[in-house]
Amino acid sequence: MSSVTLVSGFVPTKSVAPQPALRLTRRGRVVLVLLFTAALMALMIVRGGFAVATLSAGSPGPVRVIQIQPGDTLYRIAGQLAAPGEVREMVLRIQELNSLPDDGSLQVGTQLAVPKG
Repeated sequence: MSSVTLVSGFVPTKSVAPQPALRLTRRGRVVLVLLFTAALMALMIVRGGFAVATLSAGSPGPVRVIQIQPGDTLYRIAGQLAAPGEVREMVLRIQELNSLPDDGSLQVGTQLAVPKG
């Protein structure tokens, strides 16, 4: 037969969570952020020299000037000028030629430079 013995002095122990190897204070986090920012800025300064424009102008293409009429849209004008399947590229070319905003808004009476062809 077996017997069971009860011990009244048993107290369960709390499990202790392991402490992280490194604890950062607020000052330590600020220092790390500043170091990371300084390293990123140094990298941008070093690599930024490759992103400069040249002094030579690009080759000018032949253009003609049209005047915006009521109901004209940039997409419609590009559709009349572009080959089938190349309307979006023509919209981008017209926007670049005239420094138009990306929203494609046009004012009636405005003159636009469009590629010939």
